[in-house]
Amino acid sequence: MAKRPNTHETLILAIELLRRIPRSRKVTARELHQQLDQAGIQRDLRTIQRQLELLSAHFDIERDDREKPYGYRWMEHSNALVVPNLSAQESLLLQLAEEHLRHLLPARLMKSMDGFFTQARRNLGPESSARLEREWPAKVRVVATSQPLLPPKIVPGVLEAVSDALYRNHWLHLDYRNSQSKRSQADVMPLGLAQQGPRLYLVCRFRDYDDNRNLALHRILSASVTTLSFERPLDFDLKHYDEDGHFGFGKGERIQLSFRITRNSGQQLLETPLSPDQKVVELENGWLQVNATVVDSMLLRRWLRGFGEAVTDITHQTEH
Repeated sequence: MAKRPNTHETLILAIELLRRIPRSRKVTARELHQQLDQAGIQRDLRTIQRQLELLSAHFDIERDDREKPYGYRWMEHSNALVVPNLSAQESLLLQLAEEHLRHLLPARLMKSMDGFFTQARRNLGPESSARLEREWPAKVRVVATSQPLLPPKIVPGVLEAVSDALYRNHWLHLDYRNSQSKRSQADVMPLGLAQQGPRLYLVCRFRDYDDNRNLALHRILSASVTTLSFERPLDFDLKHYDEDGHFGFGKGERIQLSFRITRNSGQQLLETPLSPDQKVVELENGWLQVNATVVDSMLLRRWLRGFGEAVTDITHQTEH
């Protein structure tokens, strides 16, 4: 016979449910069950359903029972439940996190935080007395270093499946169309998620292969998380993978790069060097001689070509 939860456990479950019921949309018992499971609170679905029935009878919670699964949300006139109450500083932090990290946090975690994000937005709303915190988002901005582009459309459900499999170390089954419009299906081991400008890339290994590949999420036609788990490879490190130039279409080969650039165009290199060992020598007639050890990549070559005639005498040799 299953152990019967005590009063304290029942109270904790009630508070956690009340805190996660949204105001702007309906949530089902199964969705709440998943959120609680993600937070480490293990309860069976039937227990949650019974608790929701009790809560909707004693709180301003609307239960939509016109069809199954039932949906629950706080009524418009209610103040919902604020436990614990977020400070203005915590609300600001959550608001910025929601805006800038939405694609880099597990989708299930983002969904489980809906109640906190809603509370944070309400705490910094037009009627809030926290004027300084409310004004801060309008005072800061991440700006583009190249021509801004709109993000490509990702098929609904793909990001959620990819981040869930990545979080849980489970194999993914993908239906993918590459840049040459060739379509294929495969099982992949998700190893990392990277945002490059407006695009998101999944770093993964195909079943029976040891090399790492980048797949653009907007080219994934469908994704499903399998029940098969895997041990994360000890030889893979996303930070090193990035530093080796794999997101710049390189193969990790380091070169000793040398070129000349006009001082007007090369001023940025005096402030933001290409590498720790960069050396810059001022030449006559307003030119700079630049030497640096960098990762060879298509991104580097495009960057150099972007200067046009302001860059000349480009040479490089492989680092030994």
